Amino acid sequence: MENGDIPENANEHCPGPQSESAGKSDACEGCPNQQVCATAPKGPDPDLVSIVERMATVKHKILVLSGKGGVGKSTFSAQLAFALAAMDFQVGLLDIDICGPSIPKMLGLEGHEIHQSNLGWSPVYVESNLGVMSIGFMLPHPDDAVIWRGPRKNGLIKQFLKDVYWGELDFLVVDAPPGTSDEHISIVQCLEATGIDGSIIVTTPQQVSLIDVRKEVSFCKKVGVKVLGVVENMSGLCQPITDFKFMKMTGTGEQRDVTMWALDYLREKAPEMLELIACSEVFDSSGGGAAKMCNETGVPFLGQVPLDPQLCKAAEEGRSCFADKSCGVSAPALKKIVEKLMENQGLSTSPNGVA
Repeated sequence: MENGDIPENANEHCPGPQSESAGKSDACEGCPNQQVCATAPKGPDPDLVSIVERMATVKHKILVLSGKGGVGKSTFSAQLAFALAAMDFQVGLLDIDICGPSIPKMLGLEGHEIHQSNLGWSPVYVESNLGVMSIGFMLPHPDDAVIWRGPRKNGLIKQFLKDVYWGELDFLVVDAPPGTSDEHISIVQCLEATGIDGSIIVTTPQQVSLIDVRKEVSFCKKVGVKVLGVVENMSGLCQPITDFKFMKMTGTGEQRDVTMWALDYLREKAPEMLELIACSEVFDSSGGGAAKMCNETGVPFLGQVPLDPQLCKAAEEGRSCFADKSCGVSAPALKKIVEKLMENQGLSTSPNGVA
């Protein structure tokens, strides 16, 4: 337990050897280190001093959270990083989803490894102004499972914060796993002395997701992290009508592809319809969606992003949805959200205006 590190054989939810409750809390019951922790001298964690020094060159730190998995949080984190980098900001993207690190794929960095210099671990760079750090770069094989208890996860998050050399950054975007557990407590405790701008919470429109988002908002309020806003992702399926596949049910209940016939019919009978974008609700939003929830909880609503197959493709291919016009539905929505975020925080969209 040198330097106050949490031992690997500690119980889950270990408060840490330096905590006043070390060896005394309910989480300590049955831990082989309980007696040592209870009698060990307490003091400030020396790692926090290193983290404060390392983070001194980072102007703004934003956490991206979600109440539950599968809402597109990592996709949003990746595209937010792409958007800020496209504005010529210096951007870092830190993936602390230890068990499900999808950021390397979403940034087109699969197969890359971390290199070390005399300054520390070097991020993997997409562009000269967009660096990425993830446990995904450390796995011997991409299919390997990370089977770790909380203390070991927390130790790696600490190591990311104190050992990665980002250089001068305008923004550090932190992609966190779903929920309000060890990783979230760890990142907040480690960064609180360095100043966290706040969190962006990603949800989908249905109540099943919003129930958990309310817990995420509650978590942020309890730990003193400002909620910068909520993004409603997958807010209806939207795509050009020409991208749809048209099917016809046969008498035997099978589906027959009639796409060519349908498009030819439209070209002949109603060519103006080929310019339309078709939208359909995927999730039940009759409860008012994220906008209503934000109004009830008193947090900002940043906007909606439709479920766009082209955005899904961009994420699979590890590229920015802003790089071309293929994401014609989702890219403008994401751009408005980023602009609103910057405006709400009083930040300029020009790097020279970031303070």
